[in-house]
Amino acid sequence: MKGYYFITDSKLSRAGNESDVLSAVSCGVRVVQYRNKKAETREMYQEAVRLGEICRDSDCIFLVNDRIDIALAAEADGVHLGQSDMPCPAARRLLGPDKVIGVTVHNLAEALDAQSVGADYLGVSPIFQTATKPDAGKPAGIRLIEEIRRVVDIPLIAIGGINHDNAPEVVRAGADGLCAISCVVAKENVREEISKFQEIFEAHRREI
Repeated sequence: MKGYYFITDSKLSRAGNESDVLSAVSCGVRVVQYRNKKAETREMYQEAVRLGEICRDSDCIFLVNDRIDIALAAEADGVHLGQSDMPCPAARRLLGPDKVIGVTVHNLAEALDAQSVGADYLGVSPIFQTATKPDAGKPAGIRLIEEIRRVVDIPLIAIGGINHDNAPEVVRAGADGLCAISCVVAKENVREEISKFQEIFEAHRREI
């Protein structure tokens, strides 16, 4: 889980989720998370199937946000869970040992707990102020990444208010990957915006 981590957002997207995911995998994104809070279950399932096929064809990990039922039905590679979603151990019992489970954490205690109960990676959020997810909470800054990195062994994905200007400090703080939503899917050229993040990641990972 290195580099840019892609999360869909049909509300912000100019081209639509399918086009955005095609753009993401075309520039080497290794993980796609399908997030759709507004769709009905049938619509979400059908879209998850289509996006999953795109990811499989590109050898890209396909995850579903929150919805374990959709992940199972669409044969996704796993799920990403928030603090108010099903607990990681329960999700693991349903999904089995081979699926990927990511957990969003907002502080060191949550990070240690998530690792201890079997999360495969952590989404550390929000790093900076973000309008994409109104309930994201107070920004933690890069210090939280540094704190978690010192005591956690699993991959860390930074999210929340990240853009091309502040991405270098996020990477240098120890993030294994990063996600930016509004400054990618709301732009005219999604592939170009993702490629910029990939380049930033590679350049600053070499500095560590």
